[in-house]
Parts: sequence; C-alpha cells; structure tokens
Amino acid sequence: MSTIDVRRTHSLDKEHARQAAETLAEDLSKQFDVNYQWEGDHLKFKRSGVKGQLEITDSNLHVHLELGMMLRPFKSRIEQEIHSQLDQILKA
Repeated sequence: MSTIDVRRTHSLDKEHARQAAETLAEDLSKQFDVNYQWEGDHLKFKRSGVKGQLEITDSNLHVHLELGMMLRPFKSRIEQEIHSQLDQILKA
C-alpha cells in the first residue's frame, strides 16, 4: 500500500472548514471517481484501489489515503491535486 498523508492548518470556523472539505471531496470525486460520505467530522473516501479519510479539527485538515497497487503510479498526481485544491480552498 502506498500512502498519501497531508495536513494543513486553517483558521476557519468548523462550518467553513467542513465546506472546504466538501469542496475538496467533490473535486476529487469528479477527477478520480472516488465515493465519499461524512461520518461526524470525518469524510470517508473509497473506491476500488483507494480508501482513506479527511479529518477536520479546529485548526487542521488531515487527508490520509491508502492507494492500492493499481493506483500507486498516480500517487504524485493525486497528492499534487490534493495540495492544489487545499491551496485554493484555504487561501484567505
């Protein structure tokens, strides 16, 4: 398993942090055909070959994905897209 682990600090209130996470999930879903659902403050991602979650705290967004063998070649592209999306949705 190949892992992507991204943490970003934020100064958003909980509702805006959740909206930012939802925006990220929608974009990743469209680009990489990933299904997602909320479980409390955790956004769970899943599709064949990938699973993970995005956790929201008062000051951080933490994305953790585990990629299966078939998606391993796309790790850098997926990670780059996560960083790019977080840059856009967290900019002040």
